[in-house]
Amino acid sequence: MTVNDHPLLQGELRLAGRLDGRFFDLLAALALTGSLQKAAKAAGYSYKGAWLVLDAAQALTHAPLVAKATGGAGGGGTRLTVEGDALLAAWRELQSRHAAFLHEQAAWLATQPALDALLKRMSMKTTARNQFFGRIAGVNPGPATTTVRVALDGGQEVTASLTTPAAHELNVKTGKEALALVKSSEVVLVTDFGGYKLSARNQLAGTVSRVERGAVSSLIGLTLPGGMVVTASVTNDSVDGLGLTVGQPATAVFKAYAVMLAVRD
Repeated sequence: MTVNDHPLLQGELRLAGRLDGRFFDLLAALALTGSLQKAAKAAGYSYKGAWLVLDAAQALTHAPLVAKATGGAGGGGTRLTVEGDALLAAWRELQSRHAAFLHEQAAWLATQPALDALLKRMSMKTTARNQFFGRIAGVNPGPATTTVRVALDGGQEVTASLTTPAAHELNVKTGKEALALVKSSEVVLVTDFGGYKLSARNQLAGTVSRVERGAVSSLIGLTLPGGMVVTASVTNDSVDGLGLTVGQPATAVFKAYAVMLAVRD
């Protein structure tokens, strides 16, 4: 178990709220090279910036952290003082303890499957506004195309259509956790079918819960039974034409090929 298994479980170590890892990289490089110019470059500071951060740190510690050496066989340079060495050693020990603490919490999370799964879902970053979590309820493979049904927590289903090679690569199997990703621009809202049936596989009925109007288009939130929300990007003309208002029943419609599937290993 590593902390990286839980990208949301992170903690940045700072001393006095200001001295961070980059500052201590500067001290470590300085101890190694004896040259502030080389140490600044290694830690990503300018020479002037390195002196400024050292001055700020010394104002916090009320003790000199570096000392200049002049002349001698080495031609002078900059070294850590006793206080600087002690501070760097303390930082390294605190880093070790901090990492051990995070590993301990990650191990505890592994014993909480529901919370663990929630955090892992949250760790995925994507521009798709609609991210439907569920489990694969059915797989229908074909020579070129495979359709996958994902059962959502609210009782609805989302169907995705993907190439059969992609389905093999994802190793889609019934019962596996999956995320169905759909861009808001792919969602069509229907308020009245007028006696017609649509060919789109995904038709999720709900209630308009949000109308966020922009200069050209609006974001419409449609709450499904169970509380899941579908977001659609709709032109303002369409909003006006449909008379979309909060509390109005509507159906979110999108084709199966518009669904991108993400499956946990």
